[in-house]
Amino acid sequence: MLLKLIERAICIMSGDCAVSSRKVLSIQSHVVHGYVGNKSATFPLQVLGFEADAVNSVQFSNHTGYKCVKGQVLQEKELSDLIEGLKANDILQHYTHLLTGYIGSATFLTEIVKTVEKLRQANSQLVYVCDPVLGDGGKLYVPENLVPIYREQIIPLANVVTPNQFEVELLTQTKITNEQDVWSAMEWFHSRNVNIVVVSSTDFGSSDILRAYLSVKEGGKYAMDIPRQGDGTDFTGTGDLFASLLLAHISLQKDPVKAFEYTVSTLQHTIKATLDALPKDVKDGKRKMNVFEKELKLVQCKRFIENPTTTIKAHCISK
Repeated sequence: MLLKLIERAICIMSGDCAVSSRKVLSIQSHVVHGYVGNKSATFPLQVLGFEADAVNSVQFSNHTGYKCVKGQVLQEKELSDLIEGLKANDILQHYTHLLTGYIGSATFLTEIVKTVEKLRQANSQLVYVCDPVLGDGGKLYVPENLVPIYREQIIPLANVVTPNQFEVELLTQTKITNEQDVWSAMEWFHSRNVNIVVVSSTDFGSSDILRAYLSVKEGGKYAMDIPRQGDGTDFTGTGDLFASLLLAHISLQKDPVKAFEYTVSTLQHTIKATLDALPKDVKDGKRKMNVFEKELKLVQCKRFIENPTTTIKAHCISK
């Protein structure tokens, strides 16, 4: 028994373990129809060989872009009960990663803090990837009282964060007006012990280019110009897909830059497949696509998830 434990420890440290030894607890929203939250995150993780256990912070019929939404919201006591059940069965120690996305209430988010502490008590090497879903384009998606909890309690616990520009501004309490502001804001995260920061979208591209940024603590700084697809159409669930892919590739590649490039590549392929599947009258410009048609064609992109390639290079700004 002791020999097996020693062999496993060496295997983990050397990175030679089977991918199946990687186990993710993903806490975020769930929809019956469509691909956002856990529906967008768990499939790619499983395709890439990760065990993915999901806790659904909300369970809705569909995402909020539809005209009607029905469903249930998980309360903090229910999250606590689920974690205690996992703990009682000695399961917490098997989680190598935690992924969090959309959280809709302050009390639930505070319970996430306790959850991280319990997971790290069970496995001190746990990697926490936090997608701080707060809003975009100057609009909050969540109650404003979640912002200080993220800022003061959640961010210092995270190893990796994936905010957009608006979320960076909310968390750092700093307006970003140029690229130097982006790098300064990323240092704010590093000063709180976040190792890898990816700003997934900013205003510093162009009408047909989205500019994103990667910063590694005590490492390099990188920028990436990503071609916009679909005439600027926003596709719901892309941020959730981005965070899950980044988690997987950071673990698999052992190289944050390569992980960044692979993540963007798969995301671009997924958006293209979604656009390619549109009816002819939409492609011909005779009508706009509806919300149903905007749902990501995630299953159809399984091959691009399994075998990513670098289609867009990240440019090194500084080492």
